[in-house]
Amino acid sequence: MKLRKELWFGFILMAIIVAAAMGMVLSVDTMTNGHYGLLMLSLVVVAIMLGFPTAFTLMGMGMLFAFFAYHSGGQTTGGAMKQTLDLMVQRAFAVMSNDVLISIPLFVFMGYLVERANLIEKLFRSLHLALARVPGSLAVATLVTCAVFATATGIVGAVVTLMGLLALPQMLRGGYDVRVSAGAITAGGCLGILIPPSVLLIVYGATAGVSVVQLYAGAFFPGIMLAGLYILYVIILAKIKPALMPPLTAAQRFVPLPKPLQSAGASGEGRALPWLLGALKGKRNQAVSTGFLLKQLIIALLPLILFAAVSLWSYQTVTRVAPADDFSELQQMGAGSATESEGTGGLQSPPSEEGSGLQEPPSSGGLQEPPAVSGAVMEPPATAAESASGAALEPPPATAPEAAASVATPPAAAAAAGDAVATTKPAPQGYWIGLAVGAVAMLAYYSLLSFNRLEVFKMLLSSFFPLLVLIIAVLGSIVFGLATPTEAAAVGALGGFLLAAAYRQLNFTVVKESVFLTAKTSAMVCWLFVGSAIFSAAFALLGGQELVENWVLGMNLTKTQFLVLSQVIIFVLGWPLEWTEIIVIFMPIFIPLLDNFGVDPLFFGLLVALNLQTAFLSPPVAMAAFYLKGVAPKHVTLNQIFAGMLPFMGIQVIAIILLYQFPAIGLWLPQVLYK
Repeated sequence: MKLRKELWFGFILMAIIVAAAMGMVLSVDTMTNGHYGLLMLSLVVVAIMLGFPTAFTLMGMGMLFAFFAYHSGGQTTGGAMKQTLDLMVQRAFAVMSNDVLISIPLFVFMGYLVERANLIEKLFRSLHLALARVPGSLAVATLVTCAVFATATGIVGAVVTLMGLLALPQMLRGGYDVRVSAGAITAGGCLGILIPPSVLLIVYGATAGVSVVQLYAGAFFPGIMLAGLYILYVIILAKIKPALMPPLTAAQRFVPLPKPLQSAGASGEGRALPWLLGALKGKRNQAVSTGFLLKQLIIALLPLILFAAVSLWSYQTVTRVAPADDFSELQQMGAGSATESEGTGGLQSPPSEEGSGLQEPPSSGGLQEPPAVSGAVMEPPATAAESASGAALEPPPATAPEAAASVATPPAAAAAAGDAVATTKPAPQGYWIGLAVGAVAMLAYYSLLSFNRLEVFKMLLSSFFPLLVLIIAVLGSIVFGLATPTEAAAVGALGGFLLAAAYRQLNFTVVKESVFLTAKTSAMVCWLFVGSAIFSAAFALLGGQELVENWVLGMNLTKTQFLVLSQVIIFVLGWPLEWTEIIVIFMPIFIPLLDNFGVDPLFFGLLVALNLQTAFLSPPVAMAAFYLKGVAPKHVTLNQIFAGMLPFMGIQVIAIILLYQFPAIGLWLPQVLYK
């Protein structure tokens, strides 16, 4: 209770300070409703920084200032109160009827189930061994694990906490610098903000009215680019300063072989494929069963089987021609030849084709001769003389059947020709180049495949590939238009349920905790939307949006200057505020300005998603640092974590610059898929 009184005292004190500061600039007589809107915005930020719940602060301030706006507009106290309550109900109902928000609890539920399936421990261990020879392998494995796990969960706090428990002790035991270790974990954990399925992108899409499907497609390559920049930085730093990230020892890279292989005389560095083939037909088969050897051989040949299947499917794809396309092409060719015959045969051919090919023209008084000719065709003896005597006068009726036959012939020929083309079209040169490169890669892979690497591959097969299938099922169905984000989220939730069951982690406690945390997170997001809707309406009623828009337009900024100014503001706001508060409070202010500067809301959203990662990495409210500090050893200080995050913040700025200079990084995939 004492803390609550102190918070209220601080809130009142900060409100007085803000009001006094505005009073120094503007007298009370010159303050308009727009200035009251800015005062409301300032008070909301101060209240959030003091620790008040964001959603209810937005609702409270919005209702208070909405009542003030209605009352100052000439309404009575009762009328202003009624309109304020009506506004609250309408805005809350609009949020409740938003279909896009249904995907949030489903994605969050999927994330918590995958987190509790204990996949991240196996994933980190397998990646750590697979990347053992890469400089800074533990930090690189941490970043890759965070990227993969962030794609499957999107929950920053969960990823940072789990990696702090798994990766940080191993990196510290391996002699890694504390700052580098903390920076890799916190930066990698924040990738879930950008990489789909991101809750931030759903919230931004619902706020800005942008398609979440296009946002997911647009954020795919920027997310990979940012993760790649992190990994590149770690590798370069490990090469320049190896003392910060010592290479792994032989004991840390040791992978135990299964006992049947050991009893058969297999060695960890021995080549796996020749040994297995020889064991199946040689004397070494006596020490181990044939079934076990066949199982190991099939696992070793899985990459080759996959390569052969993809190559065959690709060959059929690039050499197949759709029959409809062939028919349309040949039909166009037939139409061109018919046009040429019209030009050479005079003006009499078209009437004969239309009359004989589509309808009989006996009803036309001027065209009564063609029926006689058609009758002559039915009776050859009687019409022979007539056709001979009137041949010069009646060429169109005589040529009508021939023209109809010539027009009717191309479809059959087109179908036959289409079948011929579909079976004889050669594969393009690019296919053979890709096939050759893949074949060389397969040869190199199997020449280097030792039993140690085979065991690492088996670990990846049980940890990485299930997550990969889940990610492809969710994101692939969204990006390629097979399902809406809500439907894909439902598939992902089912996939997380099945993964937890497959790894024997599904029990009542896991389900209960996942449901509780999902309900808590979803309620927070939805109440934020309600509060943001009421706050935005009050801000617009007071004319705050118009005042900000006039101020920005009065600066005569170019498009580049506006983007730089907006991103700097968002970057600074990321220090005291979290991304949820920035999206729901400030995006409704920025979005209406985009049309004035010709900025695509989709592109702006990608820049914001990259920028808002600083909300988790920038002191003093860097939540990722506090998540890590909560599970780190006592000798790891908060200042060391902050120092380790700073280089990765610089990399984020570089990524924003690259995305601005090369917008195709984010816009190419949406344009290809949804043009």
